Amino acid sequence: MTARREHAGERGAATVLVVAMAGVLAFVMAGLAAAGGLVTAQRRAQAAADLAALAGAGALVDVGAAVDPCGLAARVARANAAVLDACAPDGLTIRVTVSVDGPDVPWRDVRVTADARAGPG
Repeated sequence: MTARREHAGERGAATVLVVAMAGVLAFVMAGLAAAGGLVTAQRRAQAAADLAALAGAGALVDVGAAVDPCGLAARVARANAAVLDACAPDGLTIRVTVSVDGPDVPWRDVRVTADARAGPG
């Protein structure tokens, strides 16, 4: 009976520790989810930029077609859920910058951008 009396003041101590560790785990998981969302958004932005630049360069190389290379790049970016932020044709090459929505975080809006250049040579 003396053993029970010695530990009577420590009842519930493990509960406090478990709740604290669950809070830390939830915080870490939220951070990992946000980081994963940023990586995914960057990959989507880079793919959209690459495709938009290739489409714009194709329009520049096709001399007989009367297609605006930046307009075509914007359409391709839009088709890939991105926004064309900048387009700079230079001879037969083109440089584009696109952006996509990043992961949802409660404290701010996140946009992820990517650049690409395409052309012969």
